[in-house]
Amino acid sequence: MWFLCVFYHRLLDFRKPEVEALAELFGEDESLQWRLPEHHHNDTPFHFVQLSSEEIAQNIAKRSILVKGMYELWGEGTCYEELKESIESFPDSRKLPFLTSDSTFRISVETFGKALTFDEQTERIHSLTYIPFEGKVNLKNPDHNFFLMEMDESEESNGLPPIVQRRIFFGREVGFADRKLLPTFQLKSRTYLGPTAMDAEMAFLMANQAKAASGKLVYDPFVGTGSILVSAARFGAMTMGADIDIRVVRDGRGPDCNVWSNFKQYGLPAPVALLRMDNNVPPWRSGLKEIFDAIICDPPYGVRAGGRKSGGRKILRGTVDPYTVPEDKRTDHIPSTGAYSLVECVHDLLHLAARMLVMKGRLVFFFPVLRDESGSEVKFPEHPCFKLVAVSEQILSSRYSRVLLTMVKVEPYSEEIEEAARLMHLEFRENHLKWLEEGNIHSSVFKPSTNACQIHIESKSFKDPKPKYRGKYV
Repeated sequence: MWFLCVFYHRLLDFRKPEVEALAELFGEDESLQWRLPEHHHNDTPFHFVQLSSEEIAQNIAKRSILVKGMYELWGEGTCYEELKESIESFPDSRKLPFLTSDSTFRISVETFGKALTFDEQTERIHSLTYIPFEGKVNLKNPDHNFFLMEMDESEESNGLPPIVQRRIFFGREVGFADRKLLPTFQLKSRTYLGPTAMDAEMAFLMANQAKAASGKLVYDPFVGTGSILVSAARFGAMTMGADIDIRVVRDGRGPDCNVWSNFKQYGLPAPVALLRMDNNVPPWRSGLKEIFDAIICDPPYGVRAGGRKSGGRKILRGTVDPYTVPEDKRTDHIPSTGAYSLVECVHDLLHLAARMLVMKGRLVFFFPVLRDESGSEVKFPEHPCFKLVAVSEQILSSRYSRVLLTMVKVEPYSEEIEEAARLMHLEFRENHLKWLEEGNIHSSVFKPSTNACQIHIESKSFKDPKPKYRGKYV
């Protein structure tokens, strides 16, 4: 069955991967296909999607963050005459059950790229009198919702390429999004926050791409204040997290302001465990494998916070031998740490996921990218156990963006796989990640603009200008 999927016009790269992940979660087979309306660009909010049942379409729309609604399309055209012909040719067997006298209905008019007055909307609704509605109008709680959607031709519409011809759609609403979720979980009302807390909308998108659901165990090895795990728990998943900073996972800012209180705030089940753990030297038993259904994280890549690993500078350099903390000082001891480059961090993350994810489990994580004006292809990390199924870019500034990578485990972990992954990592590190080794991404994001205003040395009121940031979202 083909449905008209209408998206919110934001985070364009994330829209299709989210729907595809949710379709798989709700039992959709490989038959899912996409098709664009005539004369529409790929970034348009209107897409046709083929799904096996109306129930799956309804479930996707209800849970999705970026889907505005799913509709059974009754007709479309470039003008209202074509729309009338299209609706009248739609089979009566699929129309009449929703037009009976014992049902109520409502017709809403929506536009993209332009606005209509109330009188114009009313005029368009009255033009649909050829549809044999027999029921009563109910604007508050109708049995059936119908939508008339119009996109006009224009030279530029909300940043999209020019539309050659306008398109008008009319259809029955199958499912709609519940946007109340986002204001409920917005960060400004969160009990415990840190500088790297994930935005609620993005955290829910990550949880959807990881297919978080009841009965699944989701793990975040860089848990911080727990923003990602809160979203996974909202969808019914069991959660578990770890962080190298014992003060974050154990203490927070007090007994009523910590990671646990974030879950308590929303009435969500507490995490199975929160561990003080180093992703570089994980404490898992050697024989422990395949326990997590999904790993979702935002690794530290040195913009807001840099990565840390156990050891400290002197130990990592070999000038001091490792030591054992005396028993009487262990309670309040905070282990020393050293710099942890993203190159090493991503390698350890892929190794952890290859061991600890179940087959067909998902690894969802952000990876930083410098936006190259030359348009050269970006190389992403690889692992023999994983297949990359989605790449979604979030542009943060003119020079810097982050890409959400979604990987599915397709091969079981083994020692041979581990050796092959090590060689792949060395090649990737040598040829593609040198710019990340010493924190160069931080200097690229925060260095002053080249076209900054000139400094007049002769001026008596001379002051050193502050560095201009590349983007307001950094």
